[in-house]
Amino acid sequence: MADNARAKRLADLIREVVAQKLQRGIKDPRLGSHVTITDTRVTGDLREATVFYTVYGDDEERAAAGAGLESAKGILRSEVGKAAGVKFTPTLTFVMDALPDTARNIEDLLDKARQSDEKVREASAGAAYAGEADPYRKPGDDDEAVEADETDDTAK
Repeated sequence: MADNARAKRLADLIREVVAQKLQRGIKDPRLGSHVTITDTRVTGDLREATVFYTVYGDDEERAAAGAGLESAKGILRSEVGKAAGVKFTPTLTFVMDALPDTARNIEDLLDKARQSDEKVREASAGAAYAGEADPYRKPGDDDEAVEADETDDTAK
């Protein structure tokens, strides 16, 4: 089993080689300039690599890009083998990265929270306090209460 640093270096190398080959070497029109390699992970035994990618476009372009990557898998793996110089070239698995969808979902949730906060802010604009404006005791207030109690006790 390889150490984590070696797997990380190999993953970085795979990401760079695949990105460069997609940009310059693959002539598949499905893999135009709208495919971005976001991350790569390699198993501890350096036998399998998962390449995460995103595609700028609609669902049809995403499906076409996925099919294009699957068809170019052999060429990309041979390029990785040439660049890596390892005993066994890892098999490549391409996975659509869920990061953009997750980010979009988080942005939608934040927008809903902002709208809810704005509604609360508008509702509380003309509201008054339920009790006093400052419900906390101050050190001077306690002294006055004690003096009032002492004068009441001496008057009796």
